[in-house]
Amino acid sequence: MSFLRKLSALLLLGFAVALPAMAQPIQPFSMAALKAAQAAGKPVFVDAYASWCPTCRKQEPTITAMTKDPAFEKLLILRLDYDTQNAEKRALGIVQQSTLIAFDGNKETGRLVGVTDPEQIKTLAKSALH
Repeated sequence: MSFLRKLSALLLLGFAVALPAMAQPIQPFSMAALKAAQAAGKPVFVDAYASWCPTCRKQEPTITAMTKDPAFEKLLILRLDYDTQNAEKRALGIVQQSTLIAFDGNKETGRLVGVTDPEQIKTLAKSALH
């Protein structure tokens, strides 16, 4: 391997190592995704979101920031569409938009409704991490 190729490979490896770990992007909610994650014992954060909801819009920057925070890299964030996923809302006992639920595998570790404080939202999310 030529010197330049070796140098290029080392630089690319260095960039890959230097990049911060990121959490997963927000995924659309489905019962199948929730059940699969729970069966695997994964931490899950459910966001019951409605685009017309001002409280949901205030929660969104904190939840989006968690997708970029290495502290939440193992957390699966599922966004439930409050307006269309009625059966799923009933199954999870969600009666209001802006409901946030954390699960550590099958165990619900907490729930917030209408809370926009970033620290409370992050504390809820951390309760799912083991």
